[in-house]
Amino acid sequence: MNSLEILGLGTALPEHSISQSGAATFATTCVAADTPDVRNAPALIQALYRRAGVQSRHSVLLESSSDGEATAERFYRFVTAVDDRGPTTADRMLRYETDAPPLAARAASAAIQDAGIDPAEITHLITVSCSGFSAPGVDLYLIEDLGLSAAVARTHVGFMGCHGALNGLRVAHAFAASDPNAVILICAIELCTLHHQYGWDPQKIVANSLFADGAAAVVGRAAVQEPGGSLPSRTAKLPGRLIASASHVIPNTRDMMTWNIRNSGFEMSLSPEVPRLITEFLPTVLGEFLGRHGLTIATVPNWGIHPGGPRILSATAEAARLTEDQLAPSLRMLQTCGNMSSPTVLFILKELERQSSTGPCVILGFGPGLNVEMALLG
Repeated sequence: MNSLEILGLGTALPEHSISQSGAATFATTCVAADTPDVRNAPALIQALYRRAGVQSRHSVLLESSSDGEATAERFYRFVTAVDDRGPTTADRMLRYETDAPPLAARAASAAIQDAGIDPAEITHLITVSCSGFSAPGVDLYLIEDLGLSAAVARTHVGFMGCHGALNGLRVAHAFAASDPNAVILICAIELCTLHHQYGWDPQKIVANSLFADGAAAVVGRAAVQEPGGSLPSRTAKLPGRLIASASHVIPNTRDMMTWNIRNSGFEMSLSPEVPRLITEFLPTVLGEFLGRHGLTIATVPNWGIHPGGPRILSATAEAARLTEDQLAPSLRMLQTCGNMSSPTVLFILKELERQSSTGPCVILGFGPGLNVEMALLG
């Protein structure tokens, strides 16, 4: 059976960024001053933003960068009334159609260059996104902009949430297993800042305080496994190859994390119960997954955890008994880039590659369901 060898990784961020304090100042302009039953909303928003663990984020909507103050953008107007919900979903999708393709192309081009291949060699293209839709979309743009073959097989992984890149890797692994000549490009692109929500709703404000924009891409190919090659190598440098992946839906949690399309963008809800559920269920889920491959949680040196927020990172670290060094790449990504949804775990994997880390490595993502996605590399 063929495995998926990762040849190249590429990442891309929008040109401009905003500090978290500047983002909090902006957020106060989206909540009406006369909101009923809310006293001193600006101070509460500032407190929620400080607790998010983010220091700066990038957005395609920004026209300049800031360091401590609000910055220029013309997409979101100041709130006009308590029931003002900001731009319509149609307005937001028009920006997605314009801004998502070129950012995706930058990440994909970087991955192809890192892999050292000719774009025409790519046989399969997998796109991943949960923050926008259009057709023709990002996939057609990549074919034209990067010079991919017109015969490339296209697959889209849509609306899977923050673990979408892990689903994309699973699809790529299946292509590699079935076709020894497969060369696969996976590109995850999210413009989460298009879905900033107006009004006073603490869960939505927490989501506003975390989300950011970014794109990441992977180039992989089918590689014949040697006998015993289903086990991860302890000496192979990351990103290495994808050994296995798994998914687990935690029962009775369908309302714990949601991502829904509404009239004023896509609305996120995140229950404060999520960290407790992760702490309760993750040790067993991880233990069973790793046990199938001759590993335990304690024998995995490297971890890439989707930074859904500081409490989710803390809960995962507690459940897996991770050291500060093991948690550091994920925490650093939250601080410097925020939660970019699906591309974020690939940014963390790129960071582990820069550190010359060796396998095995577990990549984790959490999404609506409440669902746990896991990938083992080495």
